[in-house]
Amino acid sequence: MPEKVIIMGAAGRDFHDFNVYFRENPQYEVVAFTATQIPDIEGRQYPSELAGSRYPKGIPILPESELPALIKKHDIDTVFLSYSDLPHEYVMHKASEVLAAGANFELLGPNHIQLKSTVPVISICAVRTGCGKSQTTRRVADILRKAGKKVVAVRHPMPYGDLREQIVQRYATYEDMDKYECTIEEREEYEPHIDRGVVLYAGVDYEKILREAEKEADIILWDGGNNDFSFYKSDLHIVVADPHRPGHESCYHPGEANIRMADVVVINKVDTAYPEDVFAVRASIRELAPQAIVVEAASPLFLQADIAGKDVLVVEDGPTLTHGGMPYGAGAMAAEKLGAQPVDPYPYAVGSIRSTFDKFEHLGPVLPAMGYGEKQIKELEETINAVECDAVIIGTPIDLSRIIKINKPAYRVTYELQEIGKPTLEDVLKKFL
Repeated sequence: MPEKVIIMGAAGRDFHDFNVYFRENPQYEVVAFTATQIPDIEGRQYPSELAGSRYPKGIPILPESELPALIKKHDIDTVFLSYSDLPHEYVMHKASEVLAAGANFELLGPNHIQLKSTVPVISICAVRTGCGKSQTTRRVADILRKAGKKVVAVRHPMPYGDLREQIVQRYATYEDMDKYECTIEEREEYEPHIDRGVVLYAGVDYEKILREAEKEADIILWDGGNNDFSFYKSDLHIVVADPHRPGHESCYHPGEANIRMADVVVINKVDTAYPEDVFAVRASIRELAPQAIVVEAASPLFLQADIAGKDVLVVEDGPTLTHGGMPYGAGAMAAEKLGAQPVDPYPYAVGSIRSTFDKFEHLGPVLPAMGYGEKQIKELEETINAVECDAVIIGTPIDLSRIIKINKPAYRVTYELQEIGKPTLEDVLKKFL
């Protein structure tokens, strides 16, 4: 008899692990996925079109809070953890919960879930959400394109809608984002690539995605999500660390695994971090990844706005503030630099936006740009427009005014990666090429 299995996930690596390792594996019967971390992703079904012939009815996606009861109800043998940005202590609490219910607790390693490409793969991952993967990926893409290479980016999954419509998605224009009804989080990751003329793939079935990307790429860039590792075997593995959170490189899952596998570690934001924190991250790298090349970089902020002495609402990248654990982001730093006074948005927050503040109590006087569906985007718009302030500072990677109407002056913060000293990413990539 096959082992009865539950896969713990967050609509990302859990689906990939299933597709690659479990779908055609007669050793296992996947009874359910559990979901957490992302609003409203449970209560769906992993469809039969993706689940395969062994699962003609599909597989239910249930709340993680029901896990102990599900283990006992279905006499589950093993629970596999398949999501990211988790404190090591949290992982062991979940393991204890599973063990107490009577099941085994396991993690799948890269050798079991990473796919091999026919073209070179450069992966950009991180030790935490919000370290600066996106601007690092853009910088790598610029260097490779300058060298005459056709670059295609493949983004870690964010399939929060109809999974049957998201098996393979190709993005080359803004219209593509509208066609696939992208959330704010998706747009934040996809739009900067489109602005540069870089084709990007995402979706649910990453083997099918890989085979499509190979057809038009000299080099594939794996643009990672959270602090997860790449779904593809990397020929060059770049990991980004954040000196604003020294020590996190060794106490979060699977970020620590990422840095231990790194060929290159980029210490980002050295221009705004304390020197002693940069030194602490360097010391961690020497201990965890002595083989890695270390590149130091800044993410200078650009904001053209006369906001000195004004009251401003700061809107930040949602995942960086929520499961990334940061109390502030680029918008708050830019506002402080220009002498503006941030307004606390909490009294004005409505619906799920207020619930986000209640759940993530570490947040400063900033507004996370939550927008995982049409309803939440409307609540974000309502919250922004209700705040009494002189201007809105947008610290997200996209221009929010493209998808919501803001009733007061709005100014966007932009930021790009700039290496400091030697070696640079260009030095590393020139040797790689």
